[in-house]
Amino acid sequence: MGQLHSQPRGERAQRDLRGEIQDLLNTIARAITAGDGDAVAKLYEVPAFVLGDTMAMPITETAEVAKFYGAGKAEYNKRGIADTRADIVDIEKLGDKTIQVAVRWPYLDDKGKEIGGEKSDYILRRDDAGKLRVRAVLMRGEEKKHS
Repeated sequence: MGQLHSQPRGERAQRDLRGEIQDLLNTIARAITAGDGDAVAKLYEVPAFVLGDTMAMPITETAEVAKFYGAGKAEYNKRGIADTRADIVDIEKLGDKTIQVAVRWPYLDDKGKEIGGEKSDYILRRDDAGKLRVRAVLMRGEEKKHS
């Protein structure tokens, strides 16, 4: 008889990883739209970094994450954005512990209608306890509106 493996292998391992990543991103989506920056902060491991066209934010304490994401709900609501979800575009394993994930975040109004969106890439890393944590975010910006 062959040896039993404690870890999934092959295609199943990829589906399990995708599900784990989706769960983390779903938690981020719910927390941001609820204005719960503390919930997002629990998913980060510091030091971390957030980079976009108009910002470069090194993060040395999770309290910085909580403050940054805690303000998201008010900003989105001003623009008619009531909800979002994480649509995974691509996953690339960069090493044993590090993964890059490309994500599209559609902007949804209070009726669930898509009114825009943005894209970002996340660098996730397994911490010492084996949990995926956010280490870097590249904010690719909002999608261009089609006229």
